[in-house]
Amino acid sequence: MLTSKQRSNLKSIAANLEPVAQVGKAGIGENMIKSLSDALEARELIKVNILTNAEEDAKTTGAQLAEALGADCVAVIGRKAIFYRRSSRKNFPHIQF
Repeated sequence: MLTSKQRSNLKSIAANLEPVAQVGKAGIGENMIKSLSDALEARELIKVNILTNAEEDAKTTGAQLAEALGADCVAVIGRKAIFYRRSSRKNFPHIQF
C-alpha cells in the first residue's frame, strides 16, 4: 500500500510517461495482462489509456487491472490509469521514495 506522499511522487514521475497500452471494448485479456506485467517488470511505473468504449468505467477498470497485475493503482486521472509495482530484478535503478 502506498502513502499519499509516495502516490504524489509517482504521479509526478508518470506525468511525462506515454501510455504503454489501451483498454478498449475487448476488455482485459490474458495477453494484455502478460504484456503489462512485463512492462511493469521492466519499468516499475506505467500508464495505461482506457478508451471510452471500454466495458467498465476508468476507475473500475484500473482497479481490476491492478488486482490482475499484483500492482498498486497509483491514480486514475480522466481515462488514464497509472500503475506501480517494484521490479524483482537485481542491479536495476529502482524508483526511490
